[in-house]
Amino acid sequence: MQELHDAPLAPLTSFRLGGPATRLITATTDAEVIAAVREADDSGTPLLLIGGGSNLVIGDKGFDGTALRIATKGFSLDGTALELAAGEVWTDAVARTVEAGLAGVECLSGIPGSAGATPIQNVGAYGQEVSSSITEVVAYDREAGETVTLTNAECAFSYRHSRFKADPDRYVVLRVRFALEDAQGLSGPIRYAETARALGVEPGGRVPLARARETVLKLRAGKGMVLDAEDHDTWSAGSFFTNPILTNEEFAAFHARVKERLGEDAEPPAYAAGDGHTKTSAAWLIDKAGFTKGYGTGPARISTKHTLALTNRGGATTEDLLALAREVVAGVREAFGITLVNEPVTVGVSL
Repeated sequence: MQELHDAPLAPLTSFRLGGPATRLITATTDAEVIAAVREADDSGTPLLLIGGGSNLVIGDKGFDGTALRIATKGFSLDGTALELAAGEVWTDAVARTVEAGLAGVECLSGIPGSAGATPIQNVGAYGQEVSSSITEVVAYDREAGETVTLTNAECAFSYRHSRFKADPDRYVVLRVRFALEDAQGLSGPIRYAETARALGVEPGGRVPLARARETVLKLRAGKGMVLDAEDHDTWSAGSFFTNPILTNEEFAAFHARVKERLGEDAEPPAYAAGDGHTKTSAAWLIDKAGFTKGYGTGPARISTKHTLALTNRGGATTEDLLALAREVVAGVREAFGITLVNEPVTVGVSL
């Protein structure tokens, strides 16, 4: 277990932002993770968990406590049952499932970060969510002081949310288990319209796994959503805001506001979200509120490839990023009466 003091945290995040931690521990086994967590809890030391750092906004003052970087390794495939250690690089693990000819997470290719973060956010993209294939999550329960195994139902998954996100100080994810599908080398049903168009199939159709993965990677790269150290559009957390889910009454009021602001022919994106709710597009809201691709004049700007990504153009501070985020939130609220919610986890700061 490696230990550093006054350790920079910015290099451990995809934003490349944030101040140092009082202490940084890197754990490479589950036992080391648990030992570090117990030590912090027993001493009352604030604890920050870091996986791939792709969903993290750390304040410029850093973190006064112990930052624990989870760097565990473990990829186990038994038939269609997959188990990943929390520290496994997610997109590398997805590539290995595709090579093995198994479907279930191929449309989640290119998503940065670690495997242990996927159940926390219920990571999803291009018509797939990890909640559809996760069977169990093994975690250290800080409240009970023991390792527990939670079933899919016990994880309480919903859109970009889970039991782990609802109670962030209780569980430390150690391992994630999935049930994949052997579809004779084919992908799962293609559910996302953009992906289906790019693949030239009808929604619900299947394509060879490798083709699905390659297509998703191209789509993501075109939006600056695949990490590239030379491309500042990828110095981000991907989608900075979640897509708003509105009650039908809220959506009706929003719809009327869109007509009033943009004209009678304007139609906002609308997707059924179940139980009297409708989901709309955060990217559309941001764009129509006047925050177009490349918006900004400082070192933190909207991506030139995707309005939903806020980026560090080099030399930015966390406060620069937050100032831009607050400007976008205020502008969308004024234009459409909807308050956007940030997707990345904030440490020592807030919008």
